Order: sequence, then C-alpha cells, then structure tokens
Amino acid sequence: MNSDFPRIITFLRKERGLSQKQVASDLGISQALLSHYEKGIRECGLDFLVKTAEYYDVSADYLLGRTVQRKPASVTADDFPDADEIGHMKGNMINQVNKKLITNTTAVIFDLLAQIGEKRLTNAVSNYLMCAEYQVFRAIYCADRSNTQTMFSLDRNRYKNLTSASMLLDLELIDAVIERNKLSLALSPDIISSYFDKGASSLFNLIQFSERNVRKVVSSN
Repeated sequence: MNSDFPRIITFLRKERGLSQKQVASDLGISQALLSHYEKGIRECGLDFLVKTAEYYDVSADYLLGRTVQRKPASVTADDFPDADEIGHMKGNMINQVNKKLITNTTAVIFDLLAQIGEKRLTNAVSNYLMCAEYQVFRAIYCADRSNTQTMFSLDRNRYKNLTSASMLLDLELIDAVIERNKLSLALSPDIISSYFDKGASSLFNLIQFSERNVRKVVSSN
C-alpha cells in the first residue's frame, strides 16, 4: 500500500468517533487485523480498500493519499465559465453557476482544514461561514415583515451588527491560531489543480470573480 493509508484510515475512524472494534465489525475483519492496518504493520488487499472507501464515503485516491479531495467533484471544469462571463449571465443560470462555485470551493477549504488537523482553526472557519450564511438567509427571510421571527433568538434590528462582529473576531482567531501554531501547507495553483482537479476550477473562478467585485466596490467609493 503506502505510508499515507494507515494514517488516513486512523484519522477517518477517529474523526467519526468510532472504536476499532466497531469499525472492524462493520468491515468484517478482526480488530487485531484493523489495528495492524492502522499501524502499517500489514498491507490490505484491494477488496478491503474498496470496502473502506465505501464505508467512509471517500475515494480510493483519498485513502491512498493521492488527493486531499475526499470525493471526486460532481461537475466538470467545462461546467464553469470564465470569471468575465459570469457577470453577463441572467436568472437561473447564474444561480446554478454561483451555487457550484461556492459549494465546491467550500469543499476545497474543508479538505485543506482536514489536512491541517487543527480543531480550533476548523471551528473558527466554520463559525465564520455559518454566520455569513445566517446573515444572508435572515435578510431574505425578513424581507417580508410579516414572517414570524420565532426561529431566531437575535433581535431583528441588531443581528447584522452582532454577526458581523462575530465574523471579525473569527477572522482574528483564524490568523492567531495559524500564527501561534505555525500552521502551513505548501500550495500553488499547480498543486491545487493537481490535488483538486475539477474543484480547482471553482476555486480559481471564485477568486477572480470576488476580487473583481471588490475592485468595483472600491473604485466606486
């Protein structure tokens, strides 16, 4: 097999909070054999590799350390227009394209976080993204003033400022955790393209589109 396989199957098991006994039973092997696989003492066969990939819902390439993307992207690079084309789209088409860009880029970010393996960093990033989605959803929901507010606990007139403040603190925490623990990954456009294949297309287009919008906002003020 390779040296990454034992580390990755151990990580996936612990990530789900499962015991060796439970996983071994689910996969139809003895606990002792699973322990040998996780320690790299013995190499597994192809049948076990396939079963493990299905069990954890990841690709075989991910188990072998050949990619940090857990599952192959469900769309092809051809599905994404260039950043300059996105702004000219209308209606449902731009809705679907932007949905893919955001969904696939988020998957890339969390796969990178999984590789870093720092819980506080993952929590801070998660909190930041969830607050952003909360803000957007609540703005849409509250557009109709007659909609009930029972699902929310934050005041309608204060939630934007409160969540924005929380997001700023999360950004500070992200920087602090990275600096304090000297966290880093060797990345470049070529490496990202190699690791994430189709997911890289979403990421690159999102970067270009976001930076173009920021420049527009800055230049108009």
